[in-house]
Amino acid sequence: MTTGERGERHAEAFLRRKGYNIVACNYRTQYGEIDLICADAQYLAFVEVKTRSSTKFGAPCEAVTAAKQRKIILSAQRWLLHHPTELQPRFDVVEVLVSPDYTTCRINHIPDAFEVV
Repeated sequence: MTTGERGERHAEAFLRRKGYNIVACNYRTQYGEIDLICADAQYLAFVEVKTRSSTKFGAPCEAVTAAKQRKIILSAQRWLLHHPTELQPRFDVVEVLVSPDYTTCRINHIPDAFEVV
C-alpha cells in the first residue's frame, strides 16, 4: 500500500468518527479523481487527502494547487450531475502527517478549503 493510500484510509476512518458517511472513494472522471466523497446532515463534502511524512516542503494542503482544485471542481460537477442532492456541496482537504514507520499519524481536516470561483 502506498503512502497516499494509507493516508486516504486514515482520513476515511477519521471522517467516519466525526459522523460523516462515506459516499464514494476514489471517484474518477476524465478530469481527475476525488479521493473521498462524504456526507453529514448538511453537507456533501468532496475531499482531497494529502499525505506527507514531514512538512519540510510545506504543509500538505499547499499541494492542492489551483490546477488541482479545478480538476476536483469539474469532477464534483460530474458527480452532482449524476447524483442530485439537497445537501450543500463543499470542498474539503484532509492533511495526514504520518511518522516514517507509519505507526502514528496526525490528521487535520480543513472544511471549505476552497470554493468555486
